[in-house]
Amino acid sequence: MAQIKSLKDLESLKSSVQEQIDTRVKGNKDGLVQIKVAMATCGISAGAKSIYNYFLEKIDEKKLDVVVYQTDCMGRCNEEPTVEVALPNQESVIFGNVDKAKVDEILEKFGK
Repeated sequence: MAQIKSLKDLESLKSSVQEQIDTRVKGNKDGLVQIKVAMATCGISAGAKSIYNYFLEKIDEKKLDVVVYQTDCMGRCNEEPTVEVALPNQESVIFGNVDKAKVDEILEKFGK
């Protein structure tokens, strides 16, 4: 993250973070598919950060209407990285041992 050297930098950062928060709220209200990557210590040590970044990259690349964000531990430490896909008006689906190939499969199946 860049250093904040002025009030303008701070306002720009605030605007950026607010957009991210608005997207999460929009995802809840507008029925978008939500992808939650578990980012507790066990998940991060198992590679969840790179999986999260790969989701962001692919969603941006394919211009999908999907909300992706970090969440707390899902209690499945032996299956990290874990990802929950929350579908509008349906039960969530949880995936364990997620790698980049599984990310591609998830986005192929649930992305829109």
